[in-house]
Amino acid sequence: MQEDTMKPNQRRIIPASNISYHLEGPKPRMNELKFALQIFFQFIKGFRTLHFIGPCITVFGSARFKEDHPYYIKSREMGKRIAQLGLTTMTGGGPGVMEAANRGAFEEGGKSVGCNIKLPFEQNPNPYTNVSITFNHFFIRKVLMVKYSYGFIIMPGGFGTMDEFFETLTLAQTKVINDFPIVVMGSAYYEPFNQWVEKMIAEGTISEEDKKFMLFTDSEDEAIEHISKYVRKHYKVKPRKRLWWLFEKV
Repeated sequence: MQEDTMKPNQRRIIPASNISYHLEGPKPRMNELKFALQIFFQFIKGFRTLHFIGPCITVFGSARFKEDHPYYIKSREMGKRIAQLGLTTMTGGGPGVMEAANRGAFEEGGKSVGCNIKLPFEQNPNPYTNVSITFNHFFIRKVLMVKYSYGFIIMPGGFGTMDEFFETLTLAQTKVINDFPIVVMGSAYYEPFNQWVEKMIAEGTISEEDKKFMLFTDSEDEAIEHISKYVRKHYKVKPRKRLWWLFEKV
């Protein structure tokens, strides 16, 4: 679907939040119980929101790239290609790479999901999503972004992207997730990482076979072919029935 027939969502504000409070050591027992319940309800909210969105490809990457940056342009193209596969594009819902991937899917008429996070400052989620949900904690967001994904695209990014990248790699290495394609785009950007991988292999901290979890490429065609091959081979999409008694909208 073209831009002139599908308009972006109106801008909204995610308010600032002191999310570090509960991670600063022991608190009174009632506070800890309240914290545990908040986590539980955040997960329930995520499960209910994301249960029917279909198989996703999650795109990780920096929030700092502007619209004219090559990595923004490539991410937008990847969102478009994911939509053409009939899959849902999922991101962290912010600007930069996240906005670009959501935008590509949104403009193509595909499903576009943003999983936002509350931070200590106000922020604007990107407007190119059909479904948007905001979490209070990074670990909840990461669990759900992995849970509903059939594959991952890692674009260039900073600490947050590396956190998501390494957690996904660890889950693949420890076989918590199996046969999930991890496509790393930006060969020049990730060349130092490749050298580091070889160093870790030489030191014996990872195995040579651990490299097989990743495909490094700059080609949109190669990335999409790699993802679609894995999806065709390993996964079948089963329609999910909505249950009226759980207040799931039909």
